[in-house]
Amino acid sequence: MRKYDYLIVGAGLFGAVFAHEAMKKGKRCLVIDRRPHIAGNVYTEEIEGINVHRYGAHIFHTSDKRIWDYVRSFADFNSFVNSPLADHNGVRYHLPFNMNTFRELWGVTTPDEAKAIIAEQTAAAGTGEPKNLEEQALRLVGRDVYETFIKGYSEKQWGRDCKALPPFLLRRIPLRFTYDNNYFDDLYQGIPKGGYTPIVAKMLEGADVLTNTDYFSFIAGHAGIAAKTVFTGSIDEYHGYRYGALQYRSLRFETETLDVADYQGNAVINYTSRDVPYTRIIEHKHFEFGSQPKTVISREYSAEWQAGDEPYYPVNDARNDELYAKYRALPHPDVIFGGRLGEYKYYDMDDVIAAALACAEKELSR
Repeated sequence: MRKYDYLIVGAGLFGAVFAHEAMKKGKRCLVIDRRPHIAGNVYTEEIEGINVHRYGAHIFHTSDKRIWDYVRSFADFNSFVNSPLADHNGVRYHLPFNMNTFRELWGVTTPDEAKAIIAEQTAAAGTGEPKNLEEQALRLVGRDVYETFIKGYSEKQWGRDCKALPPFLLRRIPLRFTYDNNYFDDLYQGIPKGGYTPIVAKMLEGADVLTNTDYFSFIAGHAGIAAKTVFTGSIDEYHGYRYGALQYRSLRFETETLDVADYQGNAVINYTSRDVPYTRIIEHKHFEFGSQPKTVISREYSAEWQAGDEPYYPVNDARNDELYAKYRALPHPDVIFGGRLGEYKYYDMDDVIAAALACAEKELSR
C-alpha cells in the first residue's frame, strides 16, 4: 500500500468532508471505517424503493447559507418540513409545543389562555433552584406538559428517573404561541433526494476507501501509512481508556417492512408514555413523500452504552467533560480528532460539516 497524506478514520460526515477538502488541495487520502458501509450514522439504504435511515431520522436543517449551499452541491434536496407528533396513552399531539399542542391538551385557542395556564403551573412548582430534571421541567413548563410529553420520554431516553437526572439536560424548552408545527427554526430544511449515502460517496470520490476495517487492527500492520491521521472514533478508545471510559447513550432499532401503503401517516411519532418501550417510530417513506405500495418503519429504543455498542450521545455532565479534557490534553501531534466521538460533543449535521470545513481550512492552510 502506498503512503498517504491523511489516514481518515471514519467515513461519516466529518471524515468525508475533510477528505473532500483535502483532495481539492491535491492531498492523498485513505479513508477507513469499521462498518461495512460508508456514511456513518447518516447511512441510508434502499428497501422496497424507500430510502431507509438505518441509524435514526436525519433531517437536514441549518440557518447557515454557506453550509446549505455546500451540502446541496452534492445532492438536490426536497422541501420536507419536520412536523413530528407525540403519542401519549393513545392520544396524538402536535410538536413542538405550540398552540396546536395547547389546544389539544387544554382546549384553549388563544396565546393568552395558554400562557395563563403555564404561568399558573410553573408558579405552583416553586422558585427554588432546581436539583433535578423534574424540578427544572416543572419550573419551565408546568406539570401538564411535563407529565404528558417530557417525563416518560426522558426516562426512556436516559434510562433513569427524572428525579435522578441533572437539571442541565433541560436548559430550555421552546414554547411557541403560534399555530406552527415546524419543529426547527432554521431557514433551510429538507431531505436529500436519494438519501444521504450518495452525498458521502460523492465527497469520497478520489479517495481510497476501506470498509470493514478496524483502525487498531489496521494500523498495527500499517504503521506510517500516512503523514497524519484524522480520527473520528472515540477519543478515549484511541488512548486505550487510560483514564477510564467516557459515557454515552446508545440506540437500538427494530426495522420492518409492512405490506401496507401507510402505517402511521407521519414521518416521526414520539411515544411519550413510560410503559411504551420505544421512544419513537419512524416511517421512512414520508421523508421523501413516497407513494410505494409497501412501507418501512423503525422502532427506536434508547439504551445504556456498553463496550461493543454503538455510542450515539455523549453524556456531557461535569464528570465526563472533565475526563474528556484530560484525554484532549494528551499530546498527539500527528492526530486530528474530530466529530461527535472525537470531540465528545453532540453535533447536528450542519454543525459537523461546519466543524470539518473549519478543521480542514486550518490544517490545509499550513
